[in-house]
Amino acid sequence: MKKTILMFAAVGAMLFTGCKDNASEKVKAENVEASAERDAKETVYPEITFEETEFDFGNIAKGTNVEHVFKFTNTGDAPLVITNASSSCGCTVPTYPKNETISPGESSEMLVKFNGSGNGQVTKTVTVSANTESGKEQIKIKAFVEADENAS
Repeated sequence: MKKTILMFAAVGAMLFTGCKDNASEKVKAENVEASAERDAKETVYPEITFEETEFDFGNIAKGTNVEHVFKFTNTGDAPLVITNASSSCGCTVPTYPKNETISPGESSEMLVKFNGSGNGQVTKTVTVSANTESGKEQIKIKAFVEADENAS
């Protein structure tokens, strides 16, 4: 019983002493403006804009290595950093600008190599991970891989 009374007394003392100041009076207008400005800057993202998002190699012989350079520009308002570029299979290898910051308005390139595997019409996707608002962008390559005439 004594513990219960002591507990209620302690809670009551905290309520009466902790709530005597009006918290809204302690907020400074200059701090509110500074935090609003900071938060507005956090919503600014880079934007990666490719000259083309899909490239067709046309007809290629099976096993023929081909490559294409995708050119892009940072059309956003913040520096662009590409953290990874991965393909939908091992037959396609993207090479992206690593450890490089692309400022707004600047351009760069991404090389995509394809080893000519598969048969018939093939489409491969490269997923580009970057600090854009969506976080991921995609580009594609296509080719019609002609069967090897010497294969039986």
